[in-house]
Amino acid sequence: MSCNLISAFFLTVCVTVSSFTIKPSPPLTERKKIASQMEYHIKQEMLNKWYPASLDRLYGGFLTSYSYDFKPVGQQEKFIVTQARHTWSTAKASEYFPKNQDYKNSTQHGFRFLRDVMWDKEYGGFYTLVNRKGVVISKGFAPKEGYGNSFALYALAANYKATGDTGALNLAKKAFYWLEEHSHDAVNKGYYQHMERSGTPIIRPPYTPSTSNLGYKDQNTSIHMLESLTELYTVWQDDLVKERLIEMLALVRDKITTPKGNLTLFFLPDWSPVSYRDSSKSSILKNKSIDHVSFGHDVETAYLMLEASHVAGIQNDTLTMKVAKRMLDHALVNGWDKKRGGFYDEGYYFKDKPGITILADTKNWWAQAEGLNTLLLMADHFPKDKMQYFQKFKLLWKYTQTYLIDHKYGDWYEGGLDKQPKLRKADKSHIWKGNYHQLRAMLNCIERLRKSEVHSNSK
Repeated sequence: MSCNLISAFFLTVCVTVSSFTIKPSPPLTERKKIASQMEYHIKQEMLNKWYPASLDRLYGGFLTSYSYDFKPVGQQEKFIVTQARHTWSTAKASEYFPKNQDYKNSTQHGFRFLRDVMWDKEYGGFYTLVNRKGVVISKGFAPKEGYGNSFALYALAANYKATGDTGALNLAKKAFYWLEEHSHDAVNKGYYQHMERSGTPIIRPPYTPSTSNLGYKDQNTSIHMLESLTELYTVWQDDLVKERLIEMLALVRDKITTPKGNLTLFFLPDWSPVSYRDSSKSSILKNKSIDHVSFGHDVETAYLMLEASHVAGIQNDTLTMKVAKRMLDHALVNGWDKKRGGFYDEGYYFKDKPGITILADTKNWWAQAEGLNTLLLMADHFPKDKMQYFQKFKLLWKYTQTYLIDHKYGDWYEGGLDKQPKLRKADKSHIWKGNYHQLRAMLNCIERLRKSEVHSNSK
């Protein structure tokens, strides 16, 4: 009997005696399968590696430095950005996995550290860096920074949403008003990044080395201020919060984003771009930390703008969608690995060369996480677009599973192993690397994949 006849025979038997047999489950659709893979990953290969093990039971907050095999290493200095991001992550995890009390306990643990240790009780605002015991230290950072304070705001809003603790909301309000008084630029708009402990903005001191970003305004502070105001407005519909949210959306979209679709990285206080494009190639490369194309930030910002527009209630916002799509398309055309997938780290438009030059073809972890999120978002908005967003999303997810996720020890490598194989044994986390980017991306993707599946089945 041929294979086809055998298959037909067993199919007939299954149909005719179905009351006596167990019908096989229907196969998972492509979207459901990816959603299930992502959910398994965040639960079994990421969150359970961090919490509650990373809670510093001795001094508060979270331990943030771990070796490749997830063993605590180093002096465990506590950076406001990382502490806030862990507080945010555990708040979101407690919402997604409400039966796991560890996540709610962990976000409350993080909130208490932000309130009791990181908040300056004399001058207000959040300190940038403390040692493990909570003593303020100075180590290459300004005493207070807009970037770090924005993430504290972000975490407090998320904590309140997850726990209902009004103490977190009250501290978020205090932090917002402190930023309004000290960091917000009432004349030129936006926020100053660097501040003295008192909250006085640091405006580009004379004789500052060109390679230093001290005293500049920047895109990174701006896009995450946009993100934190978005989160805050979901729990506190204050008129001034909405005004600042819309202000930051317009600033990021219309001033910081170039017509090509990439972000300018640094600015003078009046939002004049800092550029080395007219300098020699050696000078450009020397100062590339200040001036280059960051594909990961471009892709991330496309999503953050659309999220902000939605939360602000802007109807039919075709302008923001147009700019966001242009940003993603620019990154795909100029900074995408067409063979394996993944977004490169850095490019540059040299004035004497056509097109863009890739300066760094490495693929850091957070850019790929942001790529998954934005690619899927655009795939749902533009399913028939020539850029084939969903196909690229699938390729990037395959790349992530192959080269970024550590299936043995957990979480993600700092960069793709196809370009940087030595990162397999590099520290899994430090003050600049936690789980915020990948968790946000996975949760957003899971929700979108499952919603689009329901929508597809209901047609």
